[in-house]
Amino acid sequence: MWFSPDRNYRGAVPRLIEGENPVNNFLIRPIQSLDRDWVASFVKSHWGSEIIVAKGRVIHLAELDGFAAFRGKEPIGLLTYSIEGPDCEIVTIDSTAQGKSIGTTLIDAVKGRAKVKGCRRLWLITSNDILNALAFYQKRGFQLVALYSNAVEASRKLKPEISLKAANGTPIRDELELELEVSE
Repeated sequence: MWFSPDRNYRGAVPRLIEGENPVNNFLIRPIQSLDRDWVASFVKSHWGSEIIVAKGRVIHLAELDGFAAFRGKEPIGLLTYSIEGPDCEIVTIDSTAQGKSIGTTLIDAVKGRAKVKGCRRLWLITSNDILNALAFYQKRGFQLVALYSNAVEASRKLKPEISLKAANGTPIRDELELELEVSE
């Protein structure tokens, strides 16, 4: 999911590690155990909470594996994921600046990890109101494979702070599942 870059991130400064490679004037690296505090802060600043709910599951984001993007020591992007068997789920993806290839590079990083781990597909859940996220994923080869009508209503029982409507007035009610074959 993508959020506007006007959200303020205030948290522990992440530690950069040796061996990082610059990509498009930023660095991408796997998150480390020492990163958990700033990951929790970054996630909370972008999602309003350290948890998300999807398909009836409560997910604690700071406990997941992921990749982070940095410009200098400033975190500018984060992708969290979970691998179960042949499937790699992208749980969250955030960038502080759209149109800079941060999200694409994060997806490429997790796609590479999924291949190494023997996964056959990447998949994710987003909600019906985030049209720019749908366009972003589809431009990168993801296909819509399932619609879970009114699933957000059940999610609100686990996380009541989920809004009824998006900032643009769109009712938030459905979950959409997209996937990408890893072999592509």
